[in-house]
Amino acid sequence: MTTDWLAQRFEHHRPHLRAVAYRMLGSQAEADDAVQDAWLRLSRSEADQIDNLGGWLTTVVARECLHMLRSRRRRQDDPDPAVAPDPEQEALLADSVGLALLVVLDRLTPAERLAFVLHDMFELPFDEIAGILGRTPAATRQLASRARRRVNGAEVPDPDLTRQRQVVAAFYAAARAGDFDALVRVLHPEVVLRTDFGPDGKPAVIRGAAAVARQARAAEGGQLRPVLVDGAVGALITRDGQPFAVLVFTIADDRIVGIEGISDPGRLQRLVGTVTSLPREGSEN
Repeated sequence: MTTDWLAQRFEHHRPHLRAVAYRMLGSQAEADDAVQDAWLRLSRSEADQIDNLGGWLTTVVARECLHMLRSRRRRQDDPDPAVAPDPEQEALLADSVGLALLVVLDRLTPAERLAFVLHDMFELPFDEIAGILGRTPAATRQLASRARRRVNGAEVPDPDLTRQRQVVAAFYAAARAGDFDALVRVLHPEVVLRTDFGPDGKPAVIRGAAAVARQARAAEGGQLRPVLVDGAVGALITRDGQPFAVLVFTIADDRIVGIEGISDPGRLQRLVGTVTSLPREGSEN
């Protein structure tokens, strides 16, 4: 079995593996790391002894994701490697996995998340998932069931643009005033902020109302314009008339449950071309 032939087989499975890893991790770069780890393991294995290459690779990626999720929970701060996606990644982001779902999945334990994602999203049988988790099929089924209840019972994003705008306006007013208590009140206790321009200039993910409130501040020298991004309320921040960043909010029950901040030049350029001005309050949506 030649390396070129093996690489071709791996590339055939890459989109599926990336989809599994992205849903498990909620991070494009971490997903790519998990997929790359699977390739390294495959290249060092006796590949001609593998009967079901797709299943073998899925198991390797799932185990690596489980390890990464468990390590993430042991850290105080998680790096979120939000980078400008290539077309394949953009297609991945455009499907059923939105920010709101990722926020909910982040609240699951690593085992719950793996069981739910692999079974409910990719239809893997519980016998196979049990082998990855090191649990019985019955226990794995219970994990998926518990995760499913939590996902189904999660807050539904508010479709009312006027109400969304009011919540975001309250967030900005509190941020400009430096009112920590007001910021915490408008944020969900388990809010997740994903940004590619964190406090140290690097990608970051920040969890929890208090932690996000500490990071919230108006952009220095920036102008803010409310916009719609994929039907959700967002904000376009400009400096000297040039786009600097886009913020996208997920809102449920009058509180912000998720914020995505984007300033990567390549990704920002593509996104700015898709945003539309937010209708004024009182106008038709």
